[in-house]
Amino acid sequence: MDQIERARDLARLLLAESIPRRWFHSQGVGRKAESAAHLVGEDAAALVSAAWLHDVGYAPDLVVTGMHQLDGARYLRDVAQADELVCRLVAHHSCALIEGRNRGLSEELVSEFPPVEELLSDAITYADMTTTPDGEPVEVEQRLAEILSRYGNGDLVAESIREASPLIIGSVQRVSARLANS
Repeated sequence: MDQIERARDLARLLLAESIPRRWFHSQGVGRKAESAAHLVGEDAAALVSAAWLHDVGYAPDLVVTGMHQLDGARYLRDVAQADELVCRLVAHHSCALIEGRNRGLSEELVSEFPPVEELLSDAITYADMTTTPDGEPVEVEQRLAEILSRYGNGDLVAESIREASPLIIGSVQRVSARLANS
């Protein structure tokens, strides 16, 4: 079984029954990452694997800090013994450093999981932020509005997403431009 199959199977195991909507979203993010994987060359399998696994930190048994990116990456590193790059991508997807700072967890995040280079970071953000909670393609602006609406004003996640929005939009634009030229 290859890395991507293992990632998909683990995501299914952790999400499909406990939080099926996250499972639907993860399936869509996995598909979206597959469509952009050629952009990252030899890191393609890590990107697609991380896309399947990016939200496992929401699984009820894995929640420790409340920051799903960090909780998921720690589980993948410590329990699943996943590839280091996969763990780093999960830890930093969709501008997680901003949420980490707002939660007082940025030092832990960065010391345990060094950030990834820009194109990989952009690619996983693109896959996540152009996929609805139900796994369907969506424009980034609609996705951001949906997240803000779901969490509501004053929520730490909503405030972090609001702050990260220009960076997220930039990531999506850069990947979309590369896809158009590939």
